[in-house]
Amino acid sequence: MQGVFLDSETVNPDELDFSTLQALMSWTFYPFTDPAQRVERLQHAEVVITNKVLLDAATLAACPSLKLICICATGTNNVDLNAAREQGITVCNVSGYARAAVAQHSLMLMLTLATHCLQYDQAVKRGDWSDGRQFCLLDYPIMELAGKTLGIIGYGDLGRETARLAEAFGMKIAVAQSFSGRSHEGRVPLSELLLQSDVVSLHCPLTPQTEKLVDAAFLSQMKPGALLINTSRGGLVDEQALADALRSGQLGGAGLDVLSSEPPRRDHVLLSADIPNLIITPHNAWGTRECRQRLLDGVVSNIENWQAGTATNVVN
Repeated sequence: MQGVFLDSETVNPDELDFSTLQALMSWTFYPFTDPAQRVERLQHAEVVITNKVLLDAATLAACPSLKLICICATGTNNVDLNAAREQGITVCNVSGYARAAVAQHSLMLMLTLATHCLQYDQAVKRGDWSDGRQFCLLDYPIMELAGKTLGIIGYGDLGRETARLAEAFGMKIAVAQSFSGRSHEGRVPLSELLLQSDVVSLHCPLTPQTEKLVDAAFLSQMKPGALLINTSRGGLVDEQALADALRSGQLGGAGLDVLSSEPPRRDHVLLSADIPNLIITPHNAWGTRECRQRLLDGVVSNIENWQAGTATNVVN
């Protein structure tokens, strides 16, 4: 059986144990794959692993040998699930692996914004403290998270863990109703959540329903000075609307680990130096070694179960 990993460099393989994966079948590992290379590289493959390489309907149709697609992530928006199903290709993802890492990163972004620690670090290094007349600097507002309300949008594995950690800081939790239309006891309508939350954290998948969920209207409903955290998908946010809300002071700050295009162009709307209180990390909330090994082990488990005729984590 022939397997191909189209973008193995995305998991920084030198730090991980690939031995159990390699034992499953004959593999070809490509660090990166450009769109023009997909069909050629998959021509004889029965199993493909992809993290972010797009597998659209045209690509799948040109690869008749494919039987299993393993998404090396939780999100499935880079694979045409309908086309795969029509072609009889099983598609599996991995969930649960990033719980600790992404929740930790979400809290880090909240804390960094709430304490303005980056600005204080810069102030100390440029001499503001040394030139001061008292023992401390209080040039930037500092927010206590205790007693504040954290609004969670997307209450799956990552949203639940982020809420658990936030409760350790004394935060109150509000959870938005599901986009599926199912009613969940204790959850609140999105409009109500935005009105009461001091921090809003996004943990929902990118779907046609949630694309640009955070638009000008969404931001206008948030409490003045509130914080926005996004460790989910960049496409959830109307990035021009976010830039405008930060520049106007309507929003107190934003911490993002994702953008709509990755890597972003240098002239990306959110990379402008004049946007205040914005922290952007390079989609590495999941980047701990432990998290990446769990992800790889999850891919191995999916392949083993599929080989045994008991496929798990099937998303199509």
